[in-house]
Parts: sequence; structure tokens; C-alpha cells
Amino acid sequence: MATSVKLDDNLKHRIQHLADARHRTAHWIMREAIRDYVDREEKREAFKQGALNAWETYQESGLHLTFEKADAWLETLEAGEDTPMPKCHD
Repeated sequence: MATSVKLDDNLKHRIQHLADARHRTAHWIMREAIRDYVDREEKREAFKQGALNAWETYQESGLHLTFEKADAWLETLEAGEDTPMPKCHD
């Protein structure tokens, strides 16, 4: 799908300079930039929705982990141990 985007001269020049340095076309640079942006923003939105869902679940159930228990569990994972997540409590 062809789409037009209006860019100021400075940004067009920067894109072309980068394209020349990378031996790519300006079109390729812009397409990659848009793809990277959309990928990043989709991940950010999914993270935000996950946090909102977790908050809603917490408000309904009151179940949670203390910082100390969560931190200790994460330390075991970081050390390479496959430890199950501790049980939540109210």
C-alpha cells in the first residue's frame, strides 16, 4: 500500500544521509523506522494492558506477593534455577 508522508527538508536530508551511509534507499530506512516504531509501541501497549489486567485482578482478589518474596524468587531465576513462582497471598 502506497502512503505519502510529509517530511521537512531537514529530516529528508538526515534520512538520505543515513541511507547513503548504510548503502540503502531512503524508502528502506523509512520503512524500517516505521516497522521498529510499531513493534515497540505494540509491545508497550501489551505491557500496559497486562499491568492494567494485573491491577484489576489484584483489586478483585487482594492476592499479591511481597517485594521480598518476589525479589528472592527473581534472584533464583537469575542464578539459573528453575524455581516456580511463590504462591500469592492476601
